[in-house]
Amino acid sequence: MSSLTSTLYQFGEFSLDPQGRVLRRGQTPVALTPKAFDLLLTLIQNNGKIVTKDELMRTVWRDSFVEESNLTQTIFMVRKALDETSDRRYILTVQGQGYRFLIPITETATQTPERMPAESVVNVRPLPDLEMHPRPAKAWKWAGVATSVAVLLIAGSAAWLWRSRYSTVQPTSKIMLAVLPFDNFTGDPGQDYFSDGLTEEMISQLGNLDSAHIGVIARTSVMRYKHAQPSVPQVGSDLGVQYVIEGSVRRDSERVRITAQLIQVKDQSHLWAREYDRDLGHLLQLQEEIAREAANEIEFSLSGRRPIEVPRGSTAPPPAAKTYESYDLYLKGRYFWNKRTSEGFREAAVYFQQAIDKDPNFGRAYAGLADTFSLMSSWYMGPQGELIPKARAAALRALELDDNLADAHASLALIKENYDYNWPEAEKEFVRAIQLNPQYPTAHQWYAEFLSRQGRFQEAFAESERARQLDPLSLIIANDHARILYDSHQYEDALAQYRSVLDLDPSFYYAQGGMIPCNLELGRYDEAIDIIKRWANRERVGTTWLWAWEAAVYGRSGHADQARKALAELERAPSSAVERTAALLIAYSGTTEKDRVIDLLQEAYSEHSSVVVAIKVDPIYDRIRSDPRFIDLLRRMGLDR
Repeated sequence: MSSLTSTLYQFGEFSLDPQGRVLRRGQTPVALTPKAFDLLLTLIQNNGKIVTKDELMRTVWRDSFVEESNLTQTIFMVRKALDETSDRRYILTVQGQGYRFLIPITETATQTPERMPAESVVNVRPLPDLEMHPRPAKAWKWAGVATSVAVLLIAGSAAWLWRSRYSTVQPTSKIMLAVLPFDNFTGDPGQDYFSDGLTEEMISQLGNLDSAHIGVIARTSVMRYKHAQPSVPQVGSDLGVQYVIEGSVRRDSERVRITAQLIQVKDQSHLWAREYDRDLGHLLQLQEEIAREAANEIEFSLSGRRPIEVPRGSTAPPPAAKTYESYDLYLKGRYFWNKRTSEGFREAAVYFQQAIDKDPNFGRAYAGLADTFSLMSSWYMGPQGELIPKARAAALRALELDDNLADAHASLALIKENYDYNWPEAEKEFVRAIQLNPQYPTAHQWYAEFLSRQGRFQEAFAESERARQLDPLSLIIANDHARILYDSHQYEDALAQYRSVLDLDPSFYYAQGGMIPCNLELGRYDEAIDIIKRWANRERVGTTWLWAWEAAVYGRSGHADQARKALAELERAPSSAVERTAALLIAYSGTTEKDRVIDLLQEAYSEHSSVVVAIKVDPIYDRIRSDPRFIDLLRRMGLDR
């Protein structure tokens, strides 16, 4: 048996074997995703030198386009694998440039087998692939027929064998599909809610058909193309999809005509086109019919065989309303709910309630109402003592009617987290929601927030990445990812992520607001004040939050007089009780009045406010973490573990 000479890199108590692709701590293998391994190897091979972010992106993600946040997440995973602490640094972040490996490296030549006869292999098993941040489809290359066979065995479907002919595959062996906004050809802009609702329902139907193998991009991302008329290649590049469905809607008082066509991105070929003319009362059955035809055509494209029975996922199609009128009201509710504005939530609540009045057993309308009241509570739109009971009642009624409603489970999880402080039950409901509908990005997004607040950052990043894969253009999902970076004390990376959000939409004021505490923790007080001043020009930013952050920044930077002035303005600013508490906590966290911060936290806790759910990880409380009263509050909330 011949052998090859390879290099073993040793540093501290670790060794890295490029040939075997394994990192060891002593003799124990350390789990690393493939991308994390490549990144660590690149830094080690350039030991002592600054490797720019662009160089790392080109090296680790060759032939693919990924956001810079993929790099920051992977850096975080490497640091966790190396058990890096503030006293023991392996990787230095060089502001504005890149990263540098700090630890001296010893290189040792080793002999490794070039080839081993198959009959001599005994109990050899590969390490599990723990990749949590899959890259877009065009970034993945087949490694030959053997890899195809392995994927075939894991997936258990002969359809995937066809894919071995191609050079690209999707993360987790999924075909990715985008349903573009159906065009409203009624001539009435007031009917947009109907075409938008149909788009959302088609996304849901396709996701239910075979969620293990077909991934469907979420509504938030595809709705960015409404009225934009993008090219199919552009959609494929933006969203990382191989297939696109385009369609249009015409309707009158009794009938609906829907056209739909399935397009393959790589050559823009039209795989099928259909026109459906139906009574409005049969709309839900029509949506399922279109979804099944699309899924069958995709399966045919992969396998070359038809007909193929498309297996159902774990979730059955949502039950139809008894009348089209109630379903139409539900669509209007979702239309306004998706606006994510105070006015939109209020309109949504009215329409969901009207749908329930028409059909008291329409579970999805109750789920919509639960979603609405849950978010109104966490957005400080009213007293939690009023909104949460309404949200809970609606969620429980929805689940009583149909326990398979993923959005109702997710809303119930939010209630158990933000109001009950019942972390085990909240996690149980989040997991249930994701099991029922793995393609529901909001469930992954909210679960990522939950995990971050528990200090489980690696899991949080994984869930956040799943949400972003399903909804790659969602501003709020990208923004929440930045917040997780901030809570994990990765301020530079959080700032970079916030900037990437603002690159997509400079008016997204949540991202601007998120940059203030990052700069505050980095001691960049002038930058923080500059953002506050620019933030103040946004129409939707309340003066409450502006004065709160101004007081915090001036207090931390030693400008006591200006801090007191901002506090006085904050005290006079109109706000709801829960919003006021949250703002005062921000303001006083920048002063020396830690007793006031503790009192406000105790008050918020006694009122079951969502303000306190992040206190375990929020950096603004770092200066009082050793206070016995703070420690006791963490214990009472079950956050001391």
